[in-house]
Amino acid sequence: MNFLTIGHRGVMGVEPENTLRSFVAAEQAGLDAIELDLHLSKDGALVVMHDPDVDRTTDGAGAIAEQTLAELRTLDAGHGERVPVFEEVLDAVRSPLQAEIKDVQAARALAEVMHARDLVERVEVSSFHDEAVAEIGRLVPGVRTALIGSRYGLDIVDRAVTAGAATLCLNLRRLTLEIVEEARKRDLRIIGWVVNTQDQLRLARAFELDGATTDYPEIRRTGRFTA
Repeated sequence: MNFLTIGHRGVMGVEPENTLRSFVAAEQAGLDAIELDLHLSKDGALVVMHDPDVDRTTDGAGAIAEQTLAELRTLDAGHGERVPVFEEVLDAVRSPLQAEIKDVQAARALAEVMHARDLVERVEVSSFHDEAVAEIGRLVPGVRTALIGSRYGLDIVDRAVTAGAATLCLNLRRLTLEIVEEARKRDLRIIGWVVNTQDQLRLARAFELDGATTDYPEIRRTGRFTA
């Protein structure tokens, strides 16, 4: 089985998260795919950042949705990195991407870029929100989608199927064999997050997951050999 390793916001354990520097490092480390997060700026740009505000990861303050891209560009996202937009990530790396969207509005903006740049094969779209998963699937026929779960129960399998997702991205700490077995019955792929230690990696492999999201590139090297 090919066990996929996905770089979490690039390689956020060693580089500033969701920056071009972090994404390039993830690609150079040989990770199979790169995960990133998208929010809309005040003027509709697809800004790459995890939180709805800039406070934690930059030297600025305030909500992304209340700032223009030009204003966001003035911020330091770590080691002098600027806040990137999605299109810049597409140009900076060639790796497959997993783009997490926060709402239906972001789905619509992302759909425009996916159509313009023919990204169906390269970009998988994920979200915690069922309606956002369903919306991107409606707007971009053939797109691969994933439903994310942090605090979840067995019902997340039905939710994924209803939303049209082919993959579940699940918090490893809450995962059970019952959920894994039910997901397999419904032909769903399962990615575990966040896998940063050898114990977590062993658990992911014991569940026979399809892959893991990690903050550290070392997981790729050890993941190939951990039973």
